[in-house]
Amino acid sequence: MSETKTVDFWFDPFCPWAWVTSRWMVEVERERPVRTRWRIMSLAVLNEGKDIPEEYREKLSRAIEPVRVLAAAAGKYGEEVLGTLYTELGTRFHDGGRRKQPETWTETIAEALTAAGLDPELVSAMESEEFDDAVRASHNEGIELVGEEVGTPIIAVDGVAFFGPVVSPIPRGEDAARLWDGVLLVAGTDGFFELKRSRTRGPIFD
Repeated sequence: MSETKTVDFWFDPFCPWAWVTSRWMVEVERERPVRTRWRIMSLAVLNEGKDIPEEYREKLSRAIEPVRVLAAAAGKYGEEVLGTLYTELGTRFHDGGRRKQPETWTETIAEALTAAGLDPELVSAMESEEFDDAVRASHNEGIELVGEEVGTPIIAVDGVAFFGPVVSPIPRGEDAARLWDGVLLVAGTDGFFELKRSRTRGPIFD
């Protein structure tokens, strides 16, 4: 029996593409001896000081709020709760379409906390800078592995780290496993940096 590999997966819950990739990773866990360790990063932090469209900057101005709640939950319960909370939050944000309604985020995030069996009062971390240092520390761990010109998610396994994969829709079953095997193959090739083509569809959720 193959030894189980631990995979570090850095995500920002605001990003729909990271959500699709995370659900692929859940599929991979069913098909390969892999255990995912969920880690937080922040698109708001990543884009600080960068020349980005004003419309995107406005969206990012609140994007750190759910990341703060994840950091608060990890601080209270341990990082082991991040995967469950991300699933509950992503199901509502992305599958449920509530990410585009920031006026409902407080309710949505409190609901996700309750569904994950966590203290719903942690939602107050949205508006607090108390956990920003923890957010940045986790974010920087991932970025130091791959460099600044990336996004979310970042995946690290067997001493190799990479951004992505960016994929839509979510690969399932053996398709998910084959993609995992291929990604590991190219990412583990010395000197390999990038493989890319233009996106022709948006993120597709089940």
